[in-house]
Amino acid sequence: MANATQESLDLIVADKLLAEAYTIRTADLNKSIELTQAALEKFTILANEDGIARSKNQLGLFYSIHGEFDIGLELSKEALQFFEAHKSLRGQAEAKYNIGSIYYKTDNYHQGLLYMLECLQFYRQLNDFDKQARTLKSIGTIYEFFNDIENAIESYQQSIDASLKINALDTASNAYNPLSGIYLKQGLIELALETIENSIAIKKQTQDIRGLGFALYGRGKIFSKTTQFQKAIADFDKAEEILTNAGDTLGMGMVYNKRGIAHMNLGEYETAKTYFLKAIHLSEKFNIQFILFKGYFNLYELAKKEGETTQALGYLEKYLDRKETVINSKAYIIIKSYDALSKIQTLEHEARTHKEKNEIIERKNAELDSFFYRVSHDLKGPISSLLGLHGVVEIDIKDAPSLQLFKMYHSQVIRMNNIVMGLINLTEIKNTEKLKTKIDFSKLIEECIESCHYLPNSSAVKISTDIQPFTFNSEWAIINTILQNLIENAIKYSKPSSDAHINIKVSASNNEVMVVVEDNGQGIPLDHQNHIFNMFYRANDNTKGSGLGLYILKRAVERLNGVVELKSIPNVGSSFTVTLPLV
Repeated sequence: MANATQESLDLIVADKLLAEAYTIRTADLNKSIELTQAALEKFTILANEDGIARSKNQLGLFYSIHGEFDIGLELSKEALQFFEAHKSLRGQAEAKYNIGSIYYKTDNYHQGLLYMLECLQFYRQLNDFDKQARTLKSIGTIYEFFNDIENAIESYQQSIDASLKINALDTASNAYNPLSGIYLKQGLIELALETIENSIAIKKQTQDIRGLGFALYGRGKIFSKTTQFQKAIADFDKAEEILTNAGDTLGMGMVYNKRGIAHMNLGEYETAKTYFLKAIHLSEKFNIQFILFKGYFNLYELAKKEGETTQALGYLEKYLDRKETVINSKAYIIIKSYDALSKIQTLEHEARTHKEKNEIIERKNAELDSFFYRVSHDLKGPISSLLGLHGVVEIDIKDAPSLQLFKMYHSQVIRMNNIVMGLINLTEIKNTEKLKTKIDFSKLIEECIESCHYLPNSSAVKISTDIQPFTFNSEWAIINTILQNLIENAIKYSKPSSDAHINIKVSASNNEVMVVVEDNGQGIPLDHQNHIFNMFYRANDNTKGSGLGLYILKRAVERLNGVVELKSIPNVGSSFTVTLPLV
């Protein structure tokens, strides 16, 4: 017992380490990595595979932010294998987000987009608007790489909309940064500045330090564009400090290039060259191609300003070589990505159409249920009166032929009453509240048998029960409907003989409850067996049933997410098996 308690405490500690590491990631990434590694060690000692996978996945995220993409990719893929094997939607989504981020940051845009789109579908299933927003922001970034500005803006706007649904201003501000950059490229300076100032204010309010670094970088670009180079350098300086402390390699490379341009425009050529070379060194080390070729282009521009023609041509050649490689592969990747995207959008359209059709069907079914319920209740009163009149007829009328006619009339009124009560029962199955209680099968079956004594064959049928003791909580009214219909059906179709019997077995195993009702009655012909659960279907015209009993049975079983199966041989008997989930 002591060991079990200690293990539980160790698990709680490990989970807390993971949660704390994720919370402080924007302020101290190195500390986040340290805490997650400590959690991984604890989960490994405890042999907790889920904890190990979650720790590896979180480390994958942090290492990718740090620029150590190979390690991040390996850890995330290991985690993904576990999550896929255990069908964890959230785990798969988070692992695919890591992998997609690493792919597009290392210029594998096609794979990056595919992983992000798969990730988005998972988060939509989970109704996780925060993670949807983060994923949509990344998808917008990939569209920007494709120079598809229209789709980029749409993705960023969807990211903001998803964030605002849960009032997550910090997440929304992540999309403000790139949106500001697009507005700047479009020459919308005031809108670009307004957007980035909004982001900076939010980042300061939420204390998202790393996010603030990117926001300051975005404002620095605007200052640089409007020739306010000193203000630009001040923002780039602060952004560089924040992103360096956070270990964000991609952000550092972007800042180096832009800061170098600002110094170059101020005539500070040596300082500018230092920053361009730092950008190139970083991008070569971590394989960030779009920063690399921009760095060589900036060195080419600088060499021209310095009158270093030979150097300028050398840098231009490297720039063109790197850019051609990226552009050629990029063109192929764009074609592949948009082909895949088209297929995904087609599937999404089909899914939406299917959902809309289902919603229409559900609405019509609800209207039909309401109609059944109203009409059935309206008919219930007059039918009760007709049933009561039969008693008066038997007292007042002595003429045998007339009594025979009234008997025929009475049997049809009874049939009508059965149909009406069946329809009421049917609508109640769907619309009653799902209130669970402990089910006492022994008592409930006894009550169902007792309630069937009015049936003509009931006294001649021997009923045996075999009920295994177990705890089962479910909807009493629905379980009662299932048992009532099974028992009543078996009695109705029993053979008029001295050995007519019904066996009722109830057991539980493998997280399932099984109710089996076997009889040696008339049985059901093979050509009828596929239709007996249909509404108003009657396999035997010699009985006075409404044709609703087995239909109601099936609807009741489906409400509890169960299944009902039939085995039957004419003149030998039938066996109905109802299987319900135990939990």
